[in-house]
Amino acid sequence: MDRLTNTIRPYAWGSTTAIPGLLGVEPTGEPQAELWMGAHPGAPSRLDRGAGETTLADVIAADPERELGAAAVAKFGPHLPFLFKILAAGAPLSLQVHPDLEQAKAGYAEEERRGIPIDAPHRNYKDPNHKPEMICALTPFDGLCGFRAPLEAADLLDGLGVDSLKPYVDLLRAHPEEAALREMLTAVLTADRAEMARTVAEAGAAIEHRAGPYAPYTSLVHHFPGDPGVIAAMLLNHVRLQPGEAMFLGAGVPHAYLDGLGVELLANSDNVLRAGLTPKHVDVPELLKIVRLEPGDPAVQRPEGNGEEVYESPIDEFRLSRFALAPGAAPHALPDAAPQILLCTAGRPKAGEMTLVPGESVFIPAGETVELSGIGTIFRATVAV
Repeated sequence: MDRLTNTIRPYAWGSTTAIPGLLGVEPTGEPQAELWMGAHPGAPSRLDRGAGETTLADVIAADPERELGAAAVAKFGPHLPFLFKILAAGAPLSLQVHPDLEQAKAGYAEEERRGIPIDAPHRNYKDPNHKPEMICALTPFDGLCGFRAPLEAADLLDGLGVDSLKPYVDLLRAHPEEAALREMLTAVLTADRAEMARTVAEAGAAIEHRAGPYAPYTSLVHHFPGDPGVIAAMLLNHVRLQPGEAMFLGAGVPHAYLDGLGVELLANSDNVLRAGLTPKHVDVPELLKIVRLEPGDPAVQRPEGNGEEVYESPIDEFRLSRFALAPGAAPHALPDAAPQILLCTAGRPKAGEMTLVPGESVFIPAGETVELSGIGTIFRATVAV
């Protein structure tokens, strides 16, 4: 078992206080958006087994079967298939979707064939992998996820009383649901930018004078003036997760995180198709190939289980669970068939003989048996083999 040293990513949307507060350190004044745990090449965790510090990626590459287990290597290849994060949103993230595995492979191959550099700003596919993800709230956590019913979205837009929104309201009311969402999203994202900026400004002024269902969109108006994504975001459901609640986001589901601190677990990929709320590249035709144009309520999960509380996910690359370790409880032995990362978020629990404090994490290779004890909260990331 290895104690991990992890990198904090300073993205502009990050909170300046949430991650320092969890770690018990003074804020730097700069945004601290994500703390990464895993072997992603962008910021692999570091560890020291007595011969000096190295990366978890290098340790796994040196002996994949020893670190990951033969079953995980056979199923996922010689790489850790998940990335574990603490995510701290102090401002809204971009409105985005992720491809499924087949779409990612095809998109990556096509951009490779066209010779688009991997770091080009207009590149959509950084790797040939899908990026399902799960977010679990540590504090009240606000986000947008999945499409509203078109008629509900039409009523929401119509309630702003903005004349330039009327054609979009009519689109949502005039067609079957999938066609309505496709035509509305296409119209908003391909509209003349100057005209759309005026529409967003008028809508923003109306939003600021209304509460209730309009409240989640106020921050979008302030952070992204004139961005078509403000209108597109009003097509989505608002979700507020309470601490301990989680939400799984599959391929093609449009979403944006707005505010809060959470634990995020995702497949080891960086493929994002953006729909707005960003100065980055928005590829509307490719987005429309990927996005799932179907309304539905987000499925908010509350963990189930006695001892190990499991958050269900329909994919095998990751499995998230939580242990709320209470005074006097018997130690809990972890299965050892697969690699795992443990993250402490409260108290001072012990993994084996190692005491953890909030924000600390450890990597446990496959085949190593570890018991959890003490008092506190531990999140466990592993794979299904």
